[in-house]
Amino acid sequence: MRIWFDILTPKQIMFFKYFVDTLKEEGHEILCTGREYREAKELAKIKKLDIHTVGKHGGDNKFEKLNKSTERAFLLSTLINSFKPDLTVSFSSPEASRVAFGLGIKHYIFNDSPHATAVAKLTVPLADRLFCPWVIPLREWTKLGLEQERLTHYKALDPIVWIKKELQYNTREEISKMKKKLQLNNAKKTVLIRPEEIKASYITDKKVKSSIELIDDIVKKFSDEYNILILARYLDQVDFYKYRFEKKEGTKIIETVTNGNLLLKIADLFIGAGGTMSAEAALMGKPVISISPINFYVEKYLIKMGLIKKVKTSTSLTKYIKIILSHNTARKTNKNSLNNNFDQDNLQNVSLKIISEMEDPIDIFKKFLFNP
Repeated sequence: MRIWFDILTPKQIMFFKYFVDTLKEEGHEILCTGREYREAKELAKIKKLDIHTVGKHGGDNKFEKLNKSTERAFLLSTLINSFKPDLTVSFSSPEASRVAFGLGIKHYIFNDSPHATAVAKLTVPLADRLFCPWVIPLREWTKLGLEQERLTHYKALDPIVWIKKELQYNTREEISKMKKKLQLNNAKKTVLIRPEEIKASYITDKKVKSSIELIDDIVKKFSDEYNILILARYLDQVDFYKYRFEKKEGTKIIETVTNGNLLLKIADLFIGAGGTMSAEAALMGKPVISISPINFYVEKYLIKMGLIKKVKTSTSLTKYIKIILSHNTARKTNKNSLNNNFDQDNLQNVSLKIISEMEDPIDIFKKFLFNP
């Protein structure tokens, strides 16, 4: 079978890499396309995923988003018409959806982000089958025009696809090299911060409050005590934080695209303004504080399971950072604390239990390869 994967973001690279590897081993012919997008392009090299670059990311301007998307769909139409796939697979790619529909190619979509309404409206109604985690209710998709019989829930969160693989690959030597590369003070604990995806339509369209003030507060209050790492998404975001914190000792802006799983292993605490890395960190048993301005179904589930703390104010953020990064003896002494169970050992036990009960989305997907 010929299968076309349109892979657009770092999360999709991590997710689809193991789909592609598995299907290639089984003899399927695979074409992977992507777009000119710094993080995705560099991460694909790190993960040794061969992606044919077609078109560019549209940035945060609506006209440019439209312009680049229509241009990309045109370029893809010629390439895909030549490749003649039996199946298209994407994570709700509007261009893949348009091209697959126009050329009469079956299209399977994965999506764990109904909050990203713009891409959902452009893709979900045209999907031959939609796959998503079981924590997302059917109504989120049927209101967009998807019939119930075209939806397949799987009992898993998307990071499970790569977590099981990645955990066994990172050695102590790799972790040590990364710490040296980042010039971390080994005597200090490390806080890893991931800002929000400021150019995503679900952020720009809703004009939600930025997490900058909260990140400012973290650096101001804790950079003397802890290593603070900021993993920005875009080059202009990198430049913004470099300029903002250039005089703050103990705060480092990661300028190159880096294996996020390895960074999470180094971190003692992850603070995320997005969704994917927060879920990934939580499933790895890391303490996670969410400062995301958006509510996610996946995040709600992880909060319910006690793996993520969500905060909206500087006061709450400061409180949780102090509790989580305090010494184990202090945590154990504070028996009445709301966060007594939010220590490393308990988080590891909960995350391992959750992971053990999850399905493999790749296996669920393969059931529908020949029987749609």
